Amino acid sequence: MDQVLPIALISVLLGTAFALIFFKNYFLKRKSEIGSIAKPEIHPDPLRKPPKPTHQSKKSHSHASSDKDHNKKHHPLDLNTLKGHGDSVTGLCFSYDGRSLATACADGVVRVFKLDDASSKSFKFLRINVPAGGHPVAVAFSDDASSVVLASHTLSGSSLYMWGEEKVKDSNDSKQQPKLPLPEIKWEHHKIHEKKVVLTLVGTASTYGNGDGSTIVASCSEGTDIKIWHGKTGKNLGTVDTNQLKNTMAAISPNGRFIAAAAFTADVKVWEIVYSKDGSVKEVPKVMQLKGHRSAVTWLCFTPDSEQIITASKDGSIRIWNINVRYHLDEDPKTLKVFPIPLHDSNGGTLHYDRLSLSPDGRILVATHGSMLQWLCVETGKVLDTADRAHDGDITWIAWAPKPIPTGDGQTSILATASVDKKVKLWAAPPLRSA
Repeated sequence: MDQVLPIALISVLLGTAFALIFFKNYFLKRKSEIGSIAKPEIHPDPLRKPPKPTHQSKKSHSHASSDKDHNKKHHPLDLNTLKGHGDSVTGLCFSYDGRSLATACADGVVRVFKLDDASSKSFKFLRINVPAGGHPVAVAFSDDASSVVLASHTLSGSSLYMWGEEKVKDSNDSKQQPKLPLPEIKWEHHKIHEKKVVLTLVGTASTYGNGDGSTIVASCSEGTDIKIWHGKTGKNLGTVDTNQLKNTMAAISPNGRFIAAAAFTADVKVWEIVYSKDGSVKEVPKVMQLKGHRSAVTWLCFTPDSEQIITASKDGSIRIWNINVRYHLDEDPKTLKVFPIPLHDSNGGTLHYDRLSLSPDGRILVATHGSMLQWLCVETGKVLDTADRAHDGDITWIAWAPKPIPTGDGQTSILATASVDKKVKLWAAPPLRSA
């Protein structure tokens, strides 16, 4: 019995020793495996490209900044941008003094901007909400800067509205400035061209002959009819029909004597507004037709003296016509000049102009094609300057201010352009270079 205990004790000690030796070897081997796994993390694989998160992000930011700076670069003639429109700007018009600019916007608002300084960082404007459901398509001033005529379209047809302001009465309290009243609708007409859309709306003062100087407005429909309205009263003064399948646009001469229309064909028809002794419109007979283009006329404009018309056609040419003729003796209007349109596609084909507008001095013709803007010398037909991408979308309307507008410490002839990009831009006139 005494011999059994020592043997058992020795066996336990030997077993414990063998167990310790076994676990020691196991843990040493395991530690070696863990070390060999951790080693590549300390020294990365040379075949793998090292991550460059910081350098890469700086490079991307640099490119983004470069693109942003590039987009911010303006054309040398680009003076300013009138922002704040919520949708496509469909039309614009300057007041007679050039200090107010009215815009029609597809967001259902007419805005009248005050242009005290064309280079200003911000502009005050009057907001006029169009009756619900209407989509503004064109705008024109009536007798003064506080009277605006708007063409609006709904599913039932086009409507005309005239907003005007009441004159502010002098207050006895000199310390308290009177509040300017908001414009209110003075007259309105609905379905003026049945269900057809108004394409253009233009107005001018009736100063020719017995005209009393009041504003007359012409609305041109997408059909074949053109209607003439009295700006202040809204009275319909007459209707003419182009009889050319569909109209493109219509314009009134600056003195209120003639109406000319571009339509489906290559010919341009001209009507005369005949005034009675009391200044009212007596009749609007057709008096002449401009024949010479080989394809449809896309746009036209009168010269400031109302004696000439400039036309642009899909035949690739610009023509200047003398309409100061004795038409009552069957004397036809004469072509004074013909210029090729200096605009071509990538294949060399001639492109046509969408719109034209002539400077108040009659020396610079501005034309558009899509989002491109081009200035031409009327005397030579040469290109003075081009803005290939004047807007970020198609240009919808262009107009020159009738008088120079202050720009900082001077005054400049200003062109305004509207676009589907929700912006209106102001451009300076380019210098005239000798041909």
